[in-house]
Amino acid sequence: MENAKANPAASANVFSKIFFCWLNPLFSIGYKRTLEEEDMYDVLPEDRSERLGQELQRHWDLNVEKMAKTTQTPSLSRAIICCYWKPYAVLGFFTLVEESIRVVQPVFLGKIIQYFESYDPSDSAALHRALGYAAGLSFCSISLALTHHLYFYHVQRIGMKVRVAMCHMIYKKALCLSSAAMGKTTTGQIVNLLSNDVNKFDQVTIFLHFLWVAPIQVAAVVGLLWAEIGPSCLVGMVVLMILMPTQTMFGRLFSKFRSQTAVLTDTRIRTMNEVVSGMRIIKMYAWEKPFAALVSDIRRKEISKVLKSSHLRGLNMASFFCASKIILFCTFTVYVLLGNTLSASRVFVTVSLYASVRLTVTLFFPNAIETLFESRVSVRRIQEFLQLDEICQINSVPHKNHEKNLSSVDIKELECYWDKTLDVPTLQNVSLSLNSNQLLAVIGPVGAGKSSLLSSILGELPRHKGVMKVEGQLTYASQQPWVFPGTIRSNILFGKELIPQKYERVLRACALKKDMDLLPEGDLTLIGDKGATLSGGQKARVNLARAVYQDADIYLLDDPLSAVDAEVGRHLFEQCICGLLKKKIRILVTHQLQYLKAVDQIVVLKEGQMVAKGTYTELQHSGVDFTSLLQLEDEDEPVASENAIRIRTLSQNSVCTDDGSRDGDQLPAEAVQTVVEESRAQGTIKVGLYVKYMKAGANVLLVVFMLFINLLAQVTYIMNDWWLAYWAEKQDEVNNQNITITNGTQKLDRDFYLGTYGGLTAATIFLGFFRNILMFHIFVRSAQTLHNHMFNSILKTPVRFFDTNPIGRVLNRFSKDIGLLDNNLPVTFIDFLQLFLMILGVVAVAASVIPWILVPVLVLFLVFLYVRRYFLQTSRNIKRLEATTRSPVFSHLSSSLHGLWTIRAFGATERFQNIFDAHQDLHSASWFLFLTTSRWFAVRLDGLCAVFVTATTFGCLLLRNQLDAGSVGLALSYAVTLMGMFQWGVRQSAEVENMMTSVERVVEYTELESEAPWETKLKPPPDWPSRGLVTFDGVSFSYSPEGPTVLHKLRATFRPREKVGIVGRTGAGKSSLVSALFRLSEPNGKIYIDGILTSELGLHDLRQKMSIIPQDPVLFTGTMRKNLDPFTQHSDEQLWTALEEVQLKAVVEELPGRLDTLLAESGSNFSVGQRQLVCLARAVLRKNRILVIDEATANVDPRTDELIQQTIRDKFKDCTVITIAHRLNTIIDSDRILVLDAGRISAYDEPYTLLQDKQGIFYKMVQQTGKQEAVSLLESAKKAYNNRSRSNTSNGHLENECEKSLIICETAL
Repeated sequence: MENAKANPAASANVFSKIFFCWLNPLFSIGYKRTLEEEDMYDVLPEDRSERLGQELQRHWDLNVEKMAKTTQTPSLSRAIICCYWKPYAVLGFFTLVEESIRVVQPVFLGKIIQYFESYDPSDSAALHRALGYAAGLSFCSISLALTHHLYFYHVQRIGMKVRVAMCHMIYKKALCLSSAAMGKTTTGQIVNLLSNDVNKFDQVTIFLHFLWVAPIQVAAVVGLLWAEIGPSCLVGMVVLMILMPTQTMFGRLFSKFRSQTAVLTDTRIRTMNEVVSGMRIIKMYAWEKPFAALVSDIRRKEISKVLKSSHLRGLNMASFFCASKIILFCTFTVYVLLGNTLSASRVFVTVSLYASVRLTVTLFFPNAIETLFESRVSVRRIQEFLQLDEICQINSVPHKNHEKNLSSVDIKELECYWDKTLDVPTLQNVSLSLNSNQLLAVIGPVGAGKSSLLSSILGELPRHKGVMKVEGQLTYASQQPWVFPGTIRSNILFGKELIPQKYERVLRACALKKDMDLLPEGDLTLIGDKGATLSGGQKARVNLARAVYQDADIYLLDDPLSAVDAEVGRHLFEQCICGLLKKKIRILVTHQLQYLKAVDQIVVLKEGQMVAKGTYTELQHSGVDFTSLLQLEDEDEPVASENAIRIRTLSQNSVCTDDGSRDGDQLPAEAVQTVVEESRAQGTIKVGLYVKYMKAGANVLLVVFMLFINLLAQVTYIMNDWWLAYWAEKQDEVNNQNITITNGTQKLDRDFYLGTYGGLTAATIFLGFFRNILMFHIFVRSAQTLHNHMFNSILKTPVRFFDTNPIGRVLNRFSKDIGLLDNNLPVTFIDFLQLFLMILGVVAVAASVIPWILVPVLVLFLVFLYVRRYFLQTSRNIKRLEATTRSPVFSHLSSSLHGLWTIRAFGATERFQNIFDAHQDLHSASWFLFLTTSRWFAVRLDGLCAVFVTATTFGCLLLRNQLDAGSVGLALSYAVTLMGMFQWGVRQSAEVENMMTSVERVVEYTELESEAPWETKLKPPPDWPSRGLVTFDGVSFSYSPEGPTVLHKLRATFRPREKVGIVGRTGAGKSSLVSALFRLSEPNGKIYIDGILTSELGLHDLRQKMSIIPQDPVLFTGTMRKNLDPFTQHSDEQLWTALEEVQLKAVVEELPGRLDTLLAESGSNFSVGQRQLVCLARAVLRKNRILVIDEATANVDPRTDELIQQTIRDKFKDCTVITIAHRLNTIIDSDRILVLDAGRISAYDEPYTLLQDKQGIFYKMVQQTGKQEAVSLLESAKKAYNNRSRSNTSNGHLENECEKSLIICETAL
């Protein structure tokens, strides 16, 4: 936004400021094309985030200081008031003026009607007076239009200022939280403060002034009414006062239901999250039905709550609609029963006075109280956050006048606690000293305190006892690599300027050169949130490169080598740690023992204590057994041990990127699944969509009936007022007759008129309530139906849909869009319908009195249509910009919190604060436009209404000869109500249109393509597959019709009870083979299982008969029992046996509810290894003849791994087992190995036979594991081969016979 346009609001003249004319150029641009960020105006200097934040921070700091002396708690609200009370108080005057105009208006109205009551054509003085009153009435309307919107614009801007200032302070605080304070809060909570709590300030400023204006206004109105109709007015006021608390009570109840609904919605979205992210597994297990049942169950509960709160809302809206009628009915009944007579002026002055005060009392005043309470809660939460502990500054001393090489680290008898409540210190009696250019390795088992040692040097972990002296600039590479959204280059430079030679050197040393060449835009590639576009290994290297690029004296490297494979690791160690950095102090935490010979000093930690210290040879002599130290893998922390990491060179994670540094054979670059751009509907909403929406909730008859009831309700509403006017007119005639006939007095039949009036009022009330309940019912029903359709179509869509659409996008449909359909759309829609009918009513009444008023109305209507279209074009864009400029504020906050230590270690807090302020300013710019454009529109609409009022008023005076007082009163009092209502109705119509896009998005997802049917006519025999013979006959496979073919005409047979390993480089098509077998996408060619063609079966019949152990173990929230057996087909006994076989029985028995314990979200209370075992238990339970293992032993320590292998050999010896291997030692003893290369079979034979071919892919893969490993692999292959040939002969001929026949099959194929 450096080149943003200057904001014209600053230099606009007074006239332009009142009418918001300075926005006209923006509207004309917005009308011609879509607005972009460049079109937004710069923020006004007084709205800048930095300036506002510092100002409020100053007041808050003063407050804290003052309170510290008096030992009271500081108050944030006091600081806010001190900061903003002056400009806000000035605005209070505006409110007062506006509300006084509202009270004066009915008085003018009364005077005009009186002129008609005592109409005398010859009295010209009276006419002049009446013209004066008419001018007064028109003037009131016009000035109301102007003051109201100016007031609103300024209050909302003050609200914006408070919000921006608070955000600045929250972010500033977040950057200097101490570790103890971080424990008390969570990232989620801070983001919540920034997204929800501060928004209360936007609302609270709008209504606050009504707290003191409303009582004054009520008093004035009571005074005027008393003069008009005497004490009867008090009855109406009492009714009004009763309505207020009932509405507040509704509000209370409503928020209770909302919070109950929110809990259910959270559970539903959490379940949806798991379903969508685990969709692959759900499909392979054929578990769609239990999940559909689970979701629809939660949804049913949620909808019943939504219905309750919707009915409440309906009652509330209806009471608002009927309130004025009830008040008037009570007032006039009392008035007439006291023996007074009605007259037109009395009736309509009363009607208008009540109308003027009704909004303030029933809407603004309660709103003011409500928002005040809400914002007090928010202020309290923010204040608690602002009072958390801050970190004491880092204890590194930058060099002042030393020689450059005098950096040093000295630690003596250090003792630290992360958590003072635990009596065991995190680190104790650690002593070490380092001088320049030494490399220190810190080793030890998991949880020994290695990272804690680094954080205490950084100053993140406060020291309790001991001495810590650090001289020199520190820099740090964290264990979990942290990248922030931006380009790769900006991640590495991190605020330093670019020196090309140095930058190249760093890239080379960190093995990033090749990767940069592979990426589409090199190092200017944008990294998404949390580095989504990079692989784990790349993130780790970018993280390291960032530290290396800083010119520091002391480098703290927290395990940078374990996220990359062995080859890259060696490169990093030699070229970077011992190459580029050899002149610096380096402290390296590592698990890789092979590098220890090269380091100057080794510190061995165990349980926070220093066990040994010295060089490699010293430690070897002292008899410390390194390897045993590192093998102390606690069972509850399955961290992949070294061998695991080293062997897994051809894993899924180390895609081409991690092997980018290899000079040998390059792996093929993996095709990245491209993310489909989200479709955003352009332009207006089609009528068909409204029809679809209505039809989802009700049949055609019901919809027609609903529209009819709506019309009827509006007609009774108007009849109510018309009857009053008619009554007054008849009374008037009677009075005149009584004057002419002096002796006989006539009286009206009071009971007849009063009875009819009562009947009309009752009808209005009944219809008002009935139509609202009916409409809410229909709309909520349609939300329910649409959700079910969408969910079912999501369950039936092929897996590819989930690969190309990010989870967030699918979840957004289920959370945000369905949320709108449940809560906001019905209210807005109904509100709009009511207002639309009201406006029609007003125009109809005016036209019935003065038919020619339709001419100006038509003109105004055309102008209005044009303005609305003109406005919506721009406003939609601005709303979209506001949403898109808001997300960087949050993503910047959350990424800063993830990388807090790094930011502080690099001393970049200031810079990040400035970036945050820039993001805030960008959002403020769009928010400012959002405020002003809506005011621009409102001023113009209310201007149109003021013209309408003026035309009606003077029109009545022109036609004074043929009009009676009653109809004039009716027309004028209705015209005046049009003012606020009309623009609100139009705004609601725009809102409805915006919300209908949600319906559109939901409908779009109800029409997804679906996969093959779950059940077909052809049912397989119940015991199928009894043998487990799998035959691939010319199978080709691609993930999507237009996608590349990933398997080419495969022919292979997996014999019954055979154990087959499938190997191949990354992208060779190993996982695709499984996808074809499970028909995740329909393969070409034929796959037979026990002679039955799989493509003719229903998907569930097929998938339930094969077991799979997936690569990433997925557990679902719910009980342990649900996770093992969602269809409840097994007894408890069977479940326990299965758990025992996978060594989980002990773990599950310790859980509080045993099998019925609820698991945390996606099973996070189990370690990865344990989750893997649960998946194994599922396979054990299903007892299928075919087991597919997508090898996942990468995240399991060697012991668990052996255990899994053992269980597979024992439990599944009668099954056909197909293993996709990433680590060769697990499949080297299989019966045969299938080697895939680029989707074709390159070899298929016994492992030992394959190893004889020195040119073969398999041989090369074995050699790549390293010398030692290759030898042992060859050994195991040989052993297995010999065992097999022996057992075959000893078993007699049977097996051979079987095999021969099979081999014949194979060749025949």
